[in-house]
Formats: sequence, C-alpha cells, structure tokens
Amino acid sequence: MRVAAPLAAVRREPSDAASLDTEALCGEFVTVFDTGTSGWAWVQLAGDRYVGWTPSGALAELAGQPTHRVSALRTFAFSKPDIKSPPLAGLPLGASVKVIGEVEDRNARYFLIEPEGAIVVQHLVPLDHQATDWTAIAERLVGVPYLWGGKSSLGIDCSGLVQLALGACGIAAPRDSDMQAENVGKALPLADGLPTLKRGDLVFWPGHVAIMRDAETLVHAAGYRLEVVIDPLSDLVERQLRRNLHVSAIRRCVTD
Repeated sequence: MRVAAPLAAVRREPSDAASLDTEALCGEFVTVFDTGTSGWAWVQLAGDRYVGWTPSGALAELAGQPTHRVSALRTFAFSKPDIKSPPLAGLPLGASVKVIGEVEDRNARYFLIEPEGAIVVQHLVPLDHQATDWTAIAERLVGVPYLWGGKSSLGIDCSGLVQLALGACGIAAPRDSDMQAENVGKALPLADGLPTLKRGDLVFWPGHVAIMRDAETLVHAAGYRLEVVIDPLSDLVERQLRRNLHVSAIRRCVTD
C-alpha cells in the first residue's frame, strides 16, 4: 500500500498514546503485515525498512507511481487550481505525488495530482531530481520544533533531519543515528582527535547527529534547545563532554 495522508505517524504500539518512532511521508510505499488491530496497521516502510504501527486510514491501495516530490518545506494541495480555493491538505518536504496534468490561472501555474488537488508548480520537482547541498536543506529547517520521531517542518529530530536532508539529494540513509554512523558515506579517522571538517560532514555522538555547515559551525535538531539550531561545533563538543559523551564517528558523504 501507499501512504495517502500528508504525514503518517509510525508508533511503537497501536495507540495514539504510544511513542512516535518515525513518520511516513505521503507517497511512501509500505508493506502491510497486520490489520487485525482496530484502526491500526503493522507496516514496514519500503525506504528505510522501519516497522511500526500506523493508522489504517493513512494508507491506500497502490495506484499509479508518484512522479513528483515536494521541494518546499510545506505546500498546499488546493481543491482546485486557484490559490483562493480551500486546501485539501498540507504536504511536507519530501512527500511524493502523481502529477496528471498542468493548468494555469491569473495567479499561478499548477500541477494537477491524483486522486485530486492542485499544487503550485514551483513547490514540486520530478521524483528523480536531486538537490546537491544537503546542508542547505537542513538549514531551511532552522527553527522547526524538536519532535522525537518527527520528520517534517511540523517537528523533527536529529536523525530525521539528516535522513530528510540527504534524501532530498538522492542519498539513502537509515532512520536512526547509530545506523547512520555505520552506513552513511565514508568514515573519517578519529584516532588523533577531530579531523579537519567541511560542509556536509556528519558528526555523531551516542544518540545524536549533526551536519557541519563549515569547519566551525553545525546545524542539528537539538533536544536541549527543542528546535533545529545552528551552533558552534566547539560549544556542542563541550556540552556533550559535560555529559561524558565523546564524538563517536564522523562520516563524509562525498570524497574529494
């Protein structure tokens, strides 16, 4: 099946009160293993293989393949090609849709999507389009509130920020920071302290990950600040050391 809701919670148990482990974006494919619990489905996400319980109403039978992906932080699917028409849904960055037509009015140009709705063309890119700067994607989310398990501009956590930013650039990443530290890009040595870092490098501590903006600053979803922020690397290193946490890995997604 496919996620039909703009954003679908993936929870540890079949309950709205259960821990949010991650979120599935509109258009994501899922394998459904169990629908025996009223209102909930036990699923596995096709992209990162995450499993959990999601509301059955957020899913739909497979129809056509998505053709485009949302490139804005959020966009509206209007009920018709008119920016004054009531929105049917708000779709987050990374959500995917099937475009079936294109129209224009005096205000904007729109893609028509299945099963219904119209989205302004500047907020969508072809599904195979790849951005080149995942740090810039993450920087656009500065100020978004911290949400454990979140993966959108409504709320996001540290590994969700990394996964979403890398995904916009065509780089598949696991959902959790410990798996990202083992599988994303190439490991840089830590034997002699921190190496010279550059924009886009991923810095890991136990339970946390951040993206370097340059050699001295980084962007991350900070639980202690409860939002996505830009911090000096030295400040975060010092803060983590006070908790007896040392940098555990550095990964470079592209090599010179």
